[in-house]
Amino acid sequence: MDRKLLISWPKTYQEAVASQKDLRHRVRLIPLRRPPRLVAGADAITDRADRLIFGALAVYSYPDLELVEEAGAAGECPFPYRTGLLSFREIPILTEAFRRLQSRPDVVLVDGQGLAHPRGLGLASHLGLVLAVPTIGVAKSRLVGEGPEPDLAAGSASPLIYQGKLVGLILRTRQGIKPLYLSAGHLITLEESREITLGCVTKYRIPQPLRRADQLSRRLQAAALRAEPR
Repeated sequence: MDRKLLISWPKTYQEAVASQKDLRHRVRLIPLRRPPRLVAGADAITDRADRLIFGALAVYSYPDLELVEEAGAAGECPFPYRTGLLSFREIPILTEAFRRLQSRPDVVLVDGQGLAHPRGLGLASHLGLVLAVPTIGVAKSRLVGEGPEPDLAAGSASPLIYQGKLVGLILRTRQGIKPLYLSAGHLITLEESREITLGCVTKYRIPQPLRRADQLSRRLQAAALRAEPR
């Protein structure tokens, strides 16, 4: 984990954009050193007032997809919502949840963008830099880029192009179901990202580690809501 990247966390839009422009040059899309044995999902959610944020990671064995462990954390939301700056809201709490894991995942699937970002540094890429772990951006919606709709068959993919460059894939994980927007985050290739993401899909559109992390973050959110004075 690179704790230096968590020091002097940006407080303004201008600081955050400048940080992204600097950090994007550190992202490396390279093949994994070995096949993953543990794959995690990472997800975060805020409360209704956008005051508290809840982060969660769920670790699964791969490729058999047995739950190994999960960890969550809650804290004050460190940055307001701004399109393209999601990482400055979510990384501190996801880092805290990651610290609470007993095992170290080989790859982390992130509910957000990787390279498919206006400045080439989405949440998955940024988190990968902070954790020094391979990451994959698995987004439910498109942030940048254009590409044709993939075939209806599960596993079909079409290129996502932004400013003339391949930044990701439009990936259909389930037959005839709305596709996801996949992009490599850090320390992994796009093809490996596709293979691992599809390998984590069960009977749902969203890969299982991400579904589990989403469920945990929502449980933390609900618990905080119940604890509020009425």
